[in-house]
Amino acid sequence: MNRTRNLLLALGLAGTALMAGSSVSYYEESLPSTMNPLFARSMVDYRSHELVFDRLFYRDAVDNKLKSRLVTRFEKNGRELKIFLNSDVKWHDGKPLTASDVCFTVDAMLDPGTPSPIAKGYKESIESCAANDKEGSAVITFTKVFHNPRERVGFSVLPKHAFTSTAISPDQDFSTRPIGTGPMKGSQGRQAVKFTAVPNAHQNPRIQVLTLAEGGDPFVQIKTLINAGVQGVIAVAPPLRPEVAASDDVALKSYDLRSWWFVAINTTRGPQRDVKVRQALNYSIDRTELRELTIGVEKDDPNPPCEFVSGPFVQSSPYYNRQVQSVERSDRAKVQELMTSSGATEQLGKWVVGGQPVSFKIGMNAPLDAEAKDLLNQIGNQLQAAGFDRQVYKVTADTWNRKAVTGQLPEYDLLIGKWSFGLVEDVNSLFHTRKGGKGPLNIFNYSNPAVDAILDRFEGARTDTEAKDAYHELHAYLAEDLPYLFLWKLDTKSAWRNEVRNNIIAPYFYFTEFEGWTFEG
Repeated sequence: MNRTRNLLLALGLAGTALMAGSSVSYYEESLPSTMNPLFARSMVDYRSHELVFDRLFYRDAVDNKLKSRLVTRFEKNGRELKIFLNSDVKWHDGKPLTASDVCFTVDAMLDPGTPSPIAKGYKESIESCAANDKEGSAVITFTKVFHNPRERVGFSVLPKHAFTSTAISPDQDFSTRPIGTGPMKGSQGRQAVKFTAVPNAHQNPRIQVLTLAEGGDPFVQIKTLINAGVQGVIAVAPPLRPEVAASDDVALKSYDLRSWWFVAINTTRGPQRDVKVRQALNYSIDRTELRELTIGVEKDDPNPPCEFVSGPFVQSSPYYNRQVQSVERSDRAKVQELMTSSGATEQLGKWVVGGQPVSFKIGMNAPLDAEAKDLLNQIGNQLQAAGFDRQVYKVTADTWNRKAVTGQLPEYDLLIGKWSFGLVEDVNSLFHTRKGGKGPLNIFNYSNPAVDAILDRFEGARTDTEAKDAYHELHAYLAEDLPYLFLWKLDTKSAWRNEVRNNIIAPYFYFTEFEGWTFEG
């Protein structure tokens, strides 16, 4: 009854308010947590910011080449990258984009007074920025020579004139009423975000108004979409995809999040400090059964919506080591062999170490339940069937972002999550020992000198080949040492009504090619 009432309300509200002129509406999983790209924490944030701001460099969604709408040409010289800006680009308030804006953004990220999670990666790679507004150029100096310097400056550019200091806080008005150079001007309210087209010298959007609304019930989202109450749904859960595919008015669109799912293991405590125990856990998980139970993948599906991974990259990545095979089915004989050799004994179907049953406290980033239903319990059930006790808990998105990814949940033994990567596929922050500013996203403060050495080789790479060789070795090493149990890459699908044309969806950032989108309603 509640679902039906919600559906009727959604249809009524959307149908009356969102179908006028060149207005397009879509459902997101939530509202953005901020409209300031320095403080992005979720994929909703990144997607929203792509409409309002221009990134200095980005990858083309079609040919994957590095491009820029702001930079007309560039010069590389050792640790320096000199960029020349398009002098005709203006901010949404009409002021011209200048080289000082680029350097202000860099200075804001480097300022200790800016508590930006995005800035951490840039602080490791950028040393300074010097602007020459008369020439329309800026020189970005890196901390060392990088083989891919333009990939290291894929940040959103901020307007210097909108701030009084390079120390930027997340609670400033800019976070709800931002000024950018992107195709749309954004304004966030309590129930929706309204984006309005702003023509500019470097792009001219064809859709006048775009409205982001929080989706809620996935069933309601799809019914509203099919009945033309909204024009798009960013993420369609696998069980609902057949209904969308059966509609003549709606098309499923692939959305590459460049993301992979994992179970992080706390290697600093308990029996799992022993690599053999971690390997036993790896063979306890039946990934084939798991994706059937949680995602709804059919056994004989020739094109399943998720693919297994054996390391910290998606299979389409140049860094993925195809020599390392994924563990797709559980193997109880392997579990028995590994646990016994680790010194554990089996008593009444339970593994015992030091006279105590082996028990794990397992947490999962709660929003993942919408994509893989009951994943937390199913993993717990498989581990229990293999002889391990478990207690399972859902971790709120806020706690996950504040504590899990920053290594502040040491009371857990296992944490289930998902990583997504943008312009730079750099996993050093995930696996490097947390020290001296390194390893900021190391969930359980994993530390291994051999891994650190491989990661340092990647950082010091001067060519693409050197970088690939380092990460191929990392992939193989982590598949043995197992600070994570690597699960899969889930194929994300969006759905848009056929009236929305030429809607190229860019990997990770989504709206990078929004200028070409049209609406023929």
